[in-house]
Amino acid sequence: QIEMYRIMPLKAISRAWGKFNQLELPVVLRRPLLGLYVWMFDCKVDEAMETELQNYKNLGEFFRRVLKPDIRLISQKEELTNPADGKILHFGEVTDGILEQVKGINYSVKHFLGPQTWNSNSKKSKRFAKQTDEEYFRGLKVKPGNKLYHCVVYLAPGDYHRFHSAAKWTINYRRHFPGELLSVSPGIARWIHGLFVLNERVAYMGNWEHGFFSYTAVGATNVGSIKIYCDQEVMTNVKHHPDTRYTPGVYFDKDFRENPIHVEKGEMFGEFNLGSTVVLIFEAPENFKFNVNNDQKVRMGEPMGTCKTS
Repeated sequence: QIEMYRIMPLKAISRAWGKFNQLELPVVLRRPLLGLYVWMFDCKVDEAMETELQNYKNLGEFFRRVLKPDIRLISQKEELTNPADGKILHFGEVTDGILEQVKGINYSVKHFLGPQTWNSNSKKSKRFAKQTDEEYFRGLKVKPGNKLYHCVVYLAPGDYHRFHSAAKWTINYRRHFPGELLSVSPGIARWIHGLFVLNERVAYMGNWEHGFFSYTAVGATNVGSIKIYCDQEVMTNVKHHPDTRYTPGVYFDKDFRENPIHVEKGEMFGEFNLGSTVVLIFEAPENFKFNVNNDQKVRMGEPMGTCKTS
């Protein structure tokens, strides 16, 4: 069943959906069509800067709607805040390079982020193929007294589709994996092992006050594209990349180490053309504590975690 699902032309369908989303709707149809979408997915139109549906030219504009100023307040007390409106699929400590996409379903940091070229001057890691997950984990050089943590936030179709920086950090490296576009809904995440490793994604690696920090936007079915505001060169779900199946080892890098990108907590980071997933992998002191629960609905800017003070 899984293989049959994977051979479906989901990338082509998603490109077509992306083009459809950009078609200008006749003014007379905007309110009824967008109103149906609002009703189906319980969209909070009253939170948007533009509340009149007929002023959105197409579905794409509505997906990427801007919120009113101060409708989402960025928590200043916590080091880490929620990057998007959505649901917490899973969070916790990364153990020996293995993390969970949902309870009981694992995948590896090694295959999710790929060779650690951001830690060296070499363009390719000759040892990558032979590395165990534990060796890869050690290669991240987590500081003594720190641990590696992760959190997965799922954006449903009705959620606010822009995502923001979860912390103040510096981007040193970008890696784009042109993978598949399987659904990342909680049901599919519980069904397919390594779902986030299979899907197209754009991963950014860098550092924050506690050490290593990565922020990954994961594509999904009907997500026509992923747009990153500070990196206009990245292009997702385009025909010249492998079209249907994920090819292990294929990725496209950009090195920002000579001109790193500094990002503030709460700063707008990017947008999806439909709901998808943000994955954070970061190191923090052993006293770091999450302020969220699995399956919890969260809003951008709310506390995600902080270091406990004694």
